Amino acid sequence: MVARYERIADELRDEILSGAHPVGSQLPSEAELAGRFSAARGTVRQAVAVLAAEGLVGSRQGARRIVLGRTRSQSFAELHSFAQWARANGYRYGGRVIAQRRRPASGSEPARLGSGEVLEVLRLRSLEDEPVLLERTVYAGWVAAAVEGLPADCESVTEALYESVGLVFAYGEHLIDAVPAGAQDARLLGVRRGSPLLRQRRVTTTHEGRPVESSDDRYRAGSVAFSIRNSIGANPLVREPGDLRFER
Repeated sequence: MVARYERIADELRDEILSGAHPVGSQLPSEAELAGRFSAARGTVRQAVAVLAAEGLVGSRQGARRIVLGRTRSQSFAELHSFAQWARANGYRYGGRVIAQRRRPASGSEPARLGSGEVLEVLRLRSLEDEPVLLERTVYAGWVAAAVEGLPADCESVTEALYESVGLVFAYGEHLIDAVPAGAQDARLLGVRRGSPLLRQRRVTTTHEGRPVESSDDRYRAGSVAFSIRNSIGANPLVREPGDLRFER
């Protein structure tokens, strides 16, 4: 069953994308939206937070939200999985495991994941039945069995792990750059070898700071855009030689 706040978010999103709420305009207040949808203000606040996470409206608190754009992008304002983002934007999405294996941790993995043994998973993601993303994820040993227990075509690993073992992916650090497609990338994503791919490298932890995964995600060019909304007091954007680093 779709939650009430998700239905409200869907309707408001459609209005923004259709131009009913022009870029630069203000959304109605929480009180006005609560009256319109006959919903509690907390429910409306959740719905608007979804739009803010997608980069469609401003995330400033204590004021009416400003419409920022009509492009469907993925925001770093909140930590969302690929499946959560795709569902919020109304896309058909899927995923399947290409390969997975347990192996000894190597290189910086013992320090990064706090584990001597890890689970390595190669997963292909799709949007609208088209391959768009390759995830090379290395899971810490303590969560490996739970990941292995998921079906190969699991649509949302994040949600499945929450439902099965109560795991919450709470914090993420992301590195963004571009890389050429290697032979395997090209074959699975349906692009030419050497084509540019948008790469997102991330490390995710629990609320307590326990490392869960380290991942190298590669998006086919043109399949998704990322949005960044920052201010002097939050979500600083730090430029480093060779890449962009986003710290939360």
